[in-house]
Amino acid sequence: MEKITRRAMELAQCYGASAVGIATIDTLAGGPPSTDLTYVLPTARAAISFAVPLNQDDIELWFSKKSHAKHFKDNIRANVIASGISLELANYLGQKGYPSIPLTANTAYREESPNGRYDEFPPISHRYLAVRSGVGFFGLSGNVLTKSEGGAVILGSVVTAAELKPTDPLAAGENYCDLCRLCTAVCASGYIDGENQASVTLGGIDFSYSQKRHHSRCDYVCGGFTGLHKSGKWSTWSPGRFPIPDKDEAFYPALINTVGPYLNRPHTGPAIFNVIMPGDKVGLTCGNCQLICHPDKEVRKRRYKVLVESGVVVQNPDGSLEAVTPEEGRKRVAAMDAETRALYESN
Repeated sequence: MEKITRRAMELAQCYGASAVGIATIDTLAGGPPSTDLTYVLPTARAAISFAVPLNQDDIELWFSKKSHAKHFKDNIRANVIASGISLELANYLGQKGYPSIPLTANTAYREESPNGRYDEFPPISHRYLAVRSGVGFFGLSGNVLTKSEGGAVILGSVVTAAELKPTDPLAAGENYCDLCRLCTAVCASGYIDGENQASVTLGGIDFSYSQKRHHSRCDYVCGGFTGLHKSGKWSTWSPGRFPIPDKDEAFYPALINTVGPYLNRPHTGPAIFNVIMPGDKVGLTCGNCQLICHPDKEVRKRRYKVLVESGVVVQNPDGSLEAVTPEEGRKRVAAMDAETRALYESN
């Protein structure tokens, strides 16, 4: 098993992972339902967790709004690589005689919760596996941060019947999250509570991060339905200007009311296919809380500065997105005919 463990971890690294770890039934004991490996494989004994890095240079262009497509395409690339590594690992272990299940990197949901897939519960939590196996640690945001890449990673996992040898979580002293709260500052939806903590116990070890408000907040803003920060001074990559409510219960109705305008906007360029989104596709417009977290605090501060000075996004008639000053953004939207303007803001 030690040899198989080493080779499985080496495979993930050779194929593009920057960090790899092993969690087992025992090291995940006491965790929430999304750590129950037998949900996807009744004979499961362990899981391989890994992180695929995103391109840091593309993130700089993302925050400054100099390029939307570069990070978007890189994000798709990293997700496909993570899912591909999972498939290769499952195939390798399967041919060694150990039944294994590859897990897609994203957009997979359980069906048996009250609202089905719309509750957005994953079959297995990549995050919990990652922190328990030492791939990374929780930042305040609840995103997994790695020592080398910060939050700029896509996580992947494979569940296997092989009794692989577990790896240890990272030591507390290696967690560089200093509660700078820039993750909360760059979230236009207010999804991250920032003050109250959530905790989870995995194999006798406690992990904590900020509580989240209702996930409709993230769906509404990160889904691209709207994106203008309440200050009016900056936006995500969404051209939507619909109001961002204060109360959780107002988000789902707000989301439903903007589905029609969202679908009727021009949609060009790459897309992420997601069955819970209108039209089964979504454009990447945010992810700021993940991307802001860099191991170097000066990089975090620089990214925040360029974001709040990057202006607001408007959509041109050909579907292209353009960052302009807040004043120019208001003028562009005001100059639209009523039907077109209704695609972006409430008249």
